Amino acid sequence: IEPNLDYELQEFARRHNAQVSFSKEARVRFLDFARSPAGEWRANFRDLNAAVTRMATMARGGRITEEIVEGEIRRLQQAWRFPEGASPQQQVLDEVLDETRLEAIDQFDRFQLEGVLQVCRASASLSEAGRKLFAISRQRKKNANDADRLRKYLAKFGLEWGAVKGEG
Repeated sequence: IEPNLDYELQEFARRHNAQVSFSKEARVRFLDFARSPAGEWRANFRDLNAAVTRMATMARGGRITEEIVEGEIRRLQQAWRFPEGASPQQQVLDEVLDETRLEAIDQFDRFQLEGVLQVCRASASLSEAGRKLFAISRQRKKNANDADRLRKYLAKFGLEWGAVKGEG
């Protein structure tokens, strides 16, 4: 990625007739992010080109700072989290979990949680959501306490009913 970053900086300089460079710390931070699993680069060079162009445009005196890099990293992560056409389930998940907790959830669990949150948002109460979600398995139980089962499931992800419903 480092040679590509240098190339994009040279291209920016050529197109805009302006030299731009990273501070040492900013360069290290951007490259660390770019090489990490969080650096998805879905559109490959288009994403990198756009990121460098945005950072270079914001660089005062031709110097890209750590602050500029951090802002760009947040923007990229947001764009990758909500690609064009992102589902309502993905958006609900992002609304109720902070970035740290979201990154700690496997994709398998994420898909299930997205569906659960959608049902919760469409339900008037924890009990109603539980009845919908456990409609089959509750028939085999002597005492179906669907609300408690759902509460415990949400708690595994650090969530409470009020936060899921957007009340807290």
